[in-house]
Amino acid sequence: MIRIDAMWLAAEPIDMRAGADRLLARVVQVFGAAQAHHGYLFANASGTRIKLLVHDGFGVWCAARRLNTGRFVWPDAASMTPSLALTPAQFDALVLGLPWQRLPELSRITRA
Repeated sequence: MIRIDAMWLAAEPIDMRAGADRLLARVVQVFGAAQAHHGYLFANASGTRIKLLVHDGFGVWCAARRLNTGRFVWPDAASMTPSLALTPAQFDALVLGLPWQRLPELSRITRA
């Protein structure tokens, strides 16, 4: 397994034709540098595809995921900072297409 200590989400959409080199250039542009054992998530404008770039300390790995139906829940680039840190639970929910921003409120059931 590839060790990932921190996961970052880039809010602005990117062309999914981008390969590892172009994504790495975008990581440096948005985050300042690609840190070892950090993962960087990108989505296309329609929110149907995501790419993950991971720096493992020696090189970079690039993975892609697409949903057969629906869209990934992605923040609006205009309403947030260019990057956002994700918890492991948020990342797990995001790649499944679940509302990862609502995890704290979904983690408990209360009486209305």
